[in-house]
Amino acid sequence: MFPIYVFVLFFVCINFFFIFQVTQSPVVLLPCLSCRYVVAKSELAGAGTPDASYSLSEVKLSSKVRGVCFYAVTAIAAISLIGFMIVAHPFVLLFDRYRRKAQHFVAKLWAAATVAPFFKIEYEGLENLPSHDAPAVYVSNHQSFLDIYTLLTLGRSFKFISKTAIFLFPIIGWAMSMMGTIPLKRMDSRSQLECLKRCMDLIGNGASVFFFPEGTRSKDGKLGDFKKGAFSVAAKTRVPVVPITLIGTGGIMPAGMEGVVNSGSVKVIIHKPIKETDPEILRQIARNTILDTLKLRG
Repeated sequence: MFPIYVFVLFFVCINFFFIFQVTQSPVVLLPCLSCRYVVAKSELAGAGTPDASYSLSEVKLSSKVRGVCFYAVTAIAAISLIGFMIVAHPFVLLFDRYRRKAQHFVAKLWAAATVAPFFKIEYEGLENLPSHDAPAVYVSNHQSFLDIYTLLTLGRSFKFISKTAIFLFPIIGWAMSMMGTIPLKRMDSRSQLECLKRCMDLIGNGASVFFFPEGTRSKDGKLGDFKKGAFSVAAKTRVPVVPITLIGTGGIMPAGMEGVVNSGSVKVIIHKPIKETDPEILRQIARNTILDTLKLRG
């Protein structure tokens, strides 16, 4: 049994590495849909936190070793926990088809077990989180692949959006499907429309959705422009927008350098929910809230 387990572990590690290096994007991508159902790549804005650019020549050997260990730990955790998801899934579909709290609880355990040996997460503003049964649109700045792990540790069953190709990977894709992750073909207008409809349907049935309004990870630490998609969904479904500021993930695992894990800590700041009927006002308030926090504390 031991050689088989080692082989499976190696296979899963290769899957993670292949996803990160070939797509140059995190496992869960969060593009934003405009009110015209068009997915657009965000351009980095000039304003934001002036974090230093990361150079490959500056990477320490210890960070590379930590990176290898990180993927080994996340693979072991995924292999160990996927069975619980599979066993629970028929019951989840029967009794909790939309929120899928059980599957998200397993995902929380996976994320927490992965990051615990490498960095500490500090939370602020947890009292601002809506109740577990209250649907909302969550938005955040996007600096690193580690953002996904960090957000999963919150234990909220919000639905991410991901490229359809990622669902084809064993274990990773299975878990995403069982969690209710929303698939998207980024260049397919029909898929984009279905994705938008799916977000609104989920909210209508009591679930929450999550967007990275920048549409891509920042490579220099600056906050990019926010697309309107998330805020149009919130305005149309009349649910609050919950802004979240992530600090520190970009320094630990910079965008484009997913093979390294630097030392550091992460701070998650949950801001008060925003309730407005105008998507443009929602967009401006959410971005300014995150931007001001990054300038003050990033």
